[in-house]
Amino acid sequence: MKILLLGEYSNVHWTLACALRKLGHEVCVVSNCDEWKGYSTDIPLIRKPGRWGAITYLYKVLRLLPKFRGYDVVQLINPVHFIDLKAERGIRIYDYLRRHNKRVFLGAFGYDYYYVYDSVVRHTLRYCDFYTPKREVRHEWNSANEHDWLHTFKKEANIHIAETCDGIISGLYEYDVAYRPYFPEKITFIPFPIEVSNTAAELLPNVSNRKLRFFIGIQRHRTALKGTDIMLRALERIVADYPEQAEMLKAESVPFEQYKEMMRSSDVLLDQIYSYTPAMNALLAMSQGLILVGGGEEENYTILGEEELRPIINVQPDEEDIYRQLEQLVLHPERIDQLKRDSIAYIRRHHYSIKVAKQYIAAWSK
Repeated sequence: MKILLLGEYSNVHWTLACALRKLGHEVCVVSNCDEWKGYSTDIPLIRKPGRWGAITYLYKVLRLLPKFRGYDVVQLINPVHFIDLKAERGIRIYDYLRRHNKRVFLGAFGYDYYYVYDSVVRHTLRYCDFYTPKREVRHEWNSANEHDWLHTFKKEANIHIAETCDGIISGLYEYDVAYRPYFPEKITFIPFPIEVSNTAAELLPNVSNRKLRFFIGIQRHRTALKGTDIMLRALERIVADYPEQAEMLKAESVPFEQYKEMMRSSDVLLDQIYSYTPAMNALLAMSQGLILVGGGEEENYTILGEEELRPIINVQPDEEDIYRQLEQLVLHPERIDQLKRDSIAYIRRHHYSIKVAKQYIAAWSK
């Protein structure tokens, strides 16, 4: 197949592209490298700030459009953010892609109209990044997302693309339940792809004679978006209460390669308390043998068909619950080795990039 992947979230498309190439497919990834994260891409399409940046970006897009023709499959990372243009212009790009390629698929991988509507109006989930059982979650990021997706042209663009595309691929349980009531025949759930090392389990460090290393990533100005602020407070208390048994590694808005290097020397990752399921950052950590403290609800295991492995330390969006779960890891170091091995086994079973790429080929070929 000749495949065009447009846009990037957390290295999903690049990881998928690498696996597809190993299977013999021709793949082109076009993205803004997920901004400061610096992910790999075949054609960088990066918009610089200001009016001149907007003009030169639009010129570059128009110049590239003829190269975006003749593909068997085009997949958009998001109904709007597959390209850094206003939704009113982006939808024209989508219509162009529809006319000049065989099939176009939409990724349900992040914030969009259907997910935000499900969170704000339908309340399908017990909790999410808009509300918890105890409180409504309000901060500038989800307020902006609510306005953008429910009250601007982004809503119309998302609905138009979802209704006219050839299929929708959901990457997490949360996004699947947001779309499935409206497009039961069109949506396919496929786990996110992760490159798997054959030697990860053999290289696991011995933690019996040192402190347990907890790793947390901080995005400046966005800590409230994924609940990192709450997790950080719980982790700081653990390190203060158990200074001889626990230590913290903190990465603040660092590029992807530096982030991975810091992650490799850690034992436990704290990530996304409002999620039912682990996303790319957490899955990458698990593939390297880190224990995930974050989203691991039963719905996650059910949608995967997993009946045995339970490697994720599932936490509620509550500081005291997070503290208790971290404390149990510190007080019971005998659990660490098995949880690490189960994390690697979980990734190999469900997220191995070659296996996932084959699932994509099957979905695209329907």
